[in-house]
Amino acid sequence: MPVSASDVILKIVSLFLVFMAVLAMFGRLRMPRIGLSRSKGKCAACGRPRIGRGPCPCGKGGRA
Repeated sequence: MPVSASDVILKIVSLFLVFMAVLAMFGRLRMPRIGLSRSKGKCAACGRPRIGRGPCPCGKGGRA
C-alpha cells in the first residue's frame, strides 16, 4: 500500500505538535525552592534583579 506525501506531512506535523505540547508541560513545572523567597534576588528599592552579593547599582543600598 503506497503512502502519499500528504499523509507523511500530516504525520510529521502531528508528531511535532505532540512534541511541542510535551515540552510545554515540562516547561510549566517549577522545582520548589526550599528556603528561598521569590524576592531574594531583587533590590528592595528599585526592583531590579541583583546578580551576586554586592549592592544594587541604583545606589540606594536596597538589599533584599
